[in-house]
Amino acid sequence: MTTIKIAGVPEHFNLPWHLAIENGDFNANEINLQWTDIPEGTGKLCQMLRNGETDIAVILTAGILKDIAAGNASKIVQIYVESSLIWGIHVAAISNYYELSDLENKKVAISRLGSGSQLMAFVNANNQGWKSDSLAFEIVNTIDGAVAALTNGTADYFMWERFMTKPLVDSGVFRKIGDCPTPWPCFVIAVRDEILNKHPKIVSKILEIINSKTATFKKIPSIDAVLAAKYYQKIEDIQEWLQLTTWSQSNLSEAQFETIQNQLFDLGITDKKIEFRKAISEI
Repeated sequence: MTTIKIAGVPEHFNLPWHLAIENGDFNANEINLQWTDIPEGTGKLCQMLRNGETDIAVILTAGILKDIAAGNASKIVQIYVESSLIWGIHVAAISNYYELSDLENKKVAISRLGSGSQLMAFVNANNQGWKSDSLAFEIVNTIDGAVAALTNGTADYFMWERFMTKPLVDSGVFRKIGDCPTPWPCFVIAVRDEILNKHPKIVSKILEIINSKTATFKKIPSIDAVLAAKYYQKIEDIQEWLQLTTWSQSNLSEAQFETIQNQLFDLGITDKKIEFRKAISEI
């Protein structure tokens, strides 16, 4: 039995992993896959790959590409979710901000530096025609930290996956004033180079197992009810999310990689371009 550590955000996208683990799919193939939930998100996941706290990360595309370019010794082995991640743009319900234009030059709550919440603030600024170099950030670590920051006024708005934050909107804590979809596939699977070199067949088997699970995930009986209960969502919201979400069973092509890298560079999210093979591994 080979132990492999994997980490990702505690969100509905990752339920296929949990179902496969609980069903013993990995154990049946002599793989002890140990999952860790990381509510802090992409920046923390990048750090964990760098220092060996995790072997694999299910991670936002922009965040890991930026970190690989900055020296993270890991590679993307597959797209996990092909569809865009829809980031809701949230303010405190008690605030006086009602339009996106109200947020220009206001402070953004982010989970940490290099996080998706920070990177998408640059995407949103570009969409709105704002100067991205004027963005100011408040590090809040988690959604709970964002609630505190927006409520007490140390930050003005917070960007996060809109379905995961909808309960806070429904309960009157946040008000959502806009959406900002990622202009690229949202989640990829990244593996440390050391693990790729040492256990290529095991990584391939892990991908084979999760791909089998995601290919049939939407057909699981009452999966909408399971997701709603587990992630504290309204079933109609989960049903909408399922319609919008497409999992992938393939890797980034070189053309896709170049398109995404050029977008990141043009947005100022990355400051250099790297070769395809530096970031992508075809096992």
